[in-house]
Amino acid sequence: MDAKEIIKDAKRRMNGALNALRDELVKIRTGRATPNLLDGIKVEYYGQKVPLNQVATVTAPEPRLIVIQPWEKKMVAEIEREILKADLGFNPNNDGTVIRIPIPPLSEERRKDLVKLVHKFAEDARIAVRNVRRDANDQLKKLEKDHQISEDELSVYLDDVQDLTDDHIKKIDEMMKEKEAEILKV
Repeated sequence: MDAKEIIKDAKRRMNGALNALRDELVKIRTGRATPNLLDGIKVEYYGQKVPLNQVATVTAPEPRLIVIQPWEKKMVAEIEREILKADLGFNPNNDGTVIRIPIPPLSEERRKDLVKLVHKFAEDARIAVRNVRRDANDQLKKLEKDHQISEDELSVYLDDVQDLTDDHIKKIDEMMKEKEAEILKV
């Protein structure tokens, strides 16, 4: 692997850490209804566990309500059971054809807990980015040691990796602040 490939791989892996953080943050509820809150739920459908959005239409017609319209009436009980089993703090109501989930407002204490969780996810993402930086730097130093690149080239490539790292850490911090503001907004 040459130096450019190492940097390209580092960028890909750092972007992976950003995407993982984004996926985690989407699941954190902010007191506002969004279909993404149910993304982690899988239901039994003809012997297979499938994501909820593959057996029903999930919408948020109001800021504090999620509506699930199963494509098959027999799925209503299964979907409701899986939502309760997921322990998201929701209390689904069904009328036999549609499931409605009212989203309760968050307490101040719960908001603070969620902010701590957001900070933890952001720190995990920062650690992942720093680990990628360390791996890339080690690979680049090995190339220099094996005389495949010069000392000057090594310096330039290490600076490139550091710039990538700084850029990704900045994006992580922005995502964290955005989610924190969203949670604390009453």
